[in-house]
Amino acid sequence: MFELRLMVPQDGVEPVSDALEALDALSVSVEDADAQTDAEQALFGEPGMPAPREGWQRSRVCALFSTEPEAKRAASLLQLQDFFHDSAVLGMQAVPQQDWVRLTQSQFAPVEITPEFWVVPTWHEPPAQAKQLIRLDPGLAFGTGTHPTTRMCLRWIARNPVPTRVLDYGCGSGILAIGAAKMGAHEVVAVDIDDAAVQSTRLNAEANTVVLQAGLPQVAQGAFGLVLANILASPLKVLAPLLCAHVAPGGSLVLAGILARQAEELVAAYAPYCAISVADQEDGWILMVGTVSAN
Repeated sequence: MFELRLMVPQDGVEPVSDALEALDALSVSVEDADAQTDAEQALFGEPGMPAPREGWQRSRVCALFSTEPEAKRAASLLQLQDFFHDSAVLGMQAVPQQDWVRLTQSQFAPVEITPEFWVVPTWHEPPAQAKQLIRLDPGLAFGTGTHPTTRMCLRWIARNPVPTRVLDYGCGSGILAIGAAKMGAHEVVAVDIDDAAVQSTRLNAEANTVVLQAGLPQVAQGAFGLVLANILASPLKVLAPLLCAHVAPGGSLVLAGILARQAEELVAAYAPYCAISVADQEDGWILMVGTVSAN
């Protein structure tokens, strides 16, 4: 493979990236050309949402091509375009062949939830102390156990009595639903608006030999002793009446995907339906839990 490196101003990042993809680039990455200098700029937005801008004032755009002629052709064609007039070709170089599968796998080690409960990729042996584990590989859907929000939810599941009936709303990979089933839930329903997530959940449940029902949100019917929702603060606020309506009297509501600074917003949004409070926190993220009154 060959890497083509470009210097692109902020307003050129999107058209240049789109052009590279149209020219059959295998991948396109964008990074701050001033990183590690006094001119470095922070560029981030709400977790899981698009960044507020496509790139930095000076962005380094790197594209991978299968062959050197393809990389040279892309560089030549880009330089003819009007949108490229403030950009520049920095160079190109061969990329050494690597075992990309092994390299990717090396980045995902077993994740400790509690000393006895682990999330373990299929290519790893379980730790000796693991008495309970979830087998899960990285995939298209969110949830591998590496993100603080997922770990906090699984920790809560491991440390609290799990009721018979559990709902995982916004299930992603199905990791929380699988964790609840592993911890004793008899009827687990996992729902998501993304068909790929539903399919991922079904496959992961089968791989972990647990039985659950996965589908689109309308599959969730009735009340549950535990409702889990690891999404983001904005949709969680909108979903407050729906999620609370699914919690059985005396049941628990566990919410994640929330930044510490968003705690008061969530408390206010859920106040008409359920009192929630912070139960755990990690790396700037919080877990919020509430109990629906049995009255």
